[in-house]
Amino acid sequence: MSETGFSEEKKKRIAVGATVAAVLLILFLLSILIVQFVHIGVEKARERELIEQTEEYRRLIEEGEDNLDWYKSGNGLYLTARKYGWR
Repeated sequence: MSETGFSEEKKKRIAVGATVAAVLLILFLLSILIVQFVHIGVEKARERELIEQTEEYRRLIEEGEDNLDWYKSGNGLYLTARKYGWR
């Protein structure tokens, strides 16, 4: 027996156990990292999609305002009424 009370066999077992625990911890942390990267990618794609939708709605609002101004004008009302059968 050695001075610390552990035999060589026991020291080797402890070293192997610590190595296995460290490898498992690293694998676990890597899997969490991969999941987080995938999550970030999905969120970025969603953000791009929402930005595109926002830009589309802004464009539609601007076009709608132009149409509203046209319909509010006398000429626009007259032409629209004529289009739908007013005489």
